Amino acid sequence: MNKWVVFLVVLIGWVSATAQKPLYTWPLGVEGYTYRNSWPRGVPQTLDTIKMLGFTELEGGARMDPRAFRKLCDERGIRIPSIGADYGQLVQHPDSIIDQAKILGARYVMCAWIPHNGGVLTFENAKTAVGDFNRVGKVLADAGLIFCYHAHGYEFQPYGGGGGGGTLLDYIITQTDPKYVSFEMDIFWITFGGGDPVGLMKKYGSRWKLLHLKDLRKGAPRNLTGLTGPENDVPLGQGQEDIPAILREAKVIGVTHCFIEDESVDPTVPVPQSIKYLRGLKE
Repeated sequence: MNKWVVFLVVLIGWVSATAQKPLYTWPLGVEGYTYRNSWPRGVPQTLDTIKMLGFTELEGGARMDPRAFRKLCDERGIRIPSIGADYGQLVQHPDSIIDQAKILGARYVMCAWIPHNGGVLTFENAKTAVGDFNRVGKVLADAGLIFCYHAHGYEFQPYGGGGGGGTLLDYIITQTDPKYVSFEMDIFWITFGGGDPVGLMKKYGSRWKLLHLKDLRKGAPRNLTGLTGPENDVPLGQGQEDIPAILREAKVIGVTHCFIEDESVDPTVPVPQSIKYLRGLKE
């Protein structure tokens, strides 16, 4: 065979292989809340399901002795890079959160809700949270952990302090110390509150460390409550989110872990659909 023909064959093969490079390249992770209805029926069985689906990372998990839970995860090759923590417990007893994270082998501790009354986050709520996050974040950092606030969509109240525009989420991000406070983006809740996931990643870059992959039903109403029904949660690729654009920007800014989260009453069908979608995405 002519050497130029061989060269073309090799080149075409290389171009084809490059074109088929997978877009999703993080370890496959899942948020433990996805299986909130399964944990009470059996922790080992739920972890078996998680392993069978191909997940190797888990955020949070079951409410049980952390040493026993870590052992069950280790036996199945499942790591726990991140755990969730209640705001009140973080503020009042951060040492207990640190102990739990260390036992489970987690590097990140995330908080997903700022207490507020009346369904509307106020500036005073946000200001209090900024002070608490900076203080607790330093305590966690001194213990070798990274604190992340998980924005929940109610932070898009307009805020014009300091003569500028923006939202309370902008205020929280800009007023917290990057050395001690990072963020987890839940793309569903960002969109639900009226935000733009890709735009916020571009704006705040490496402040975002973790990602919740979750899709919002097309046509679902949006508001600033941070609350909606499970009927608005759909498998990845079937809703409003531009998942490929989000994943590409997540790579640019250095997001370290991604977790599929599905708030459907029964995740049996939608979670495998989301996994198949992610694995089918190409660069």
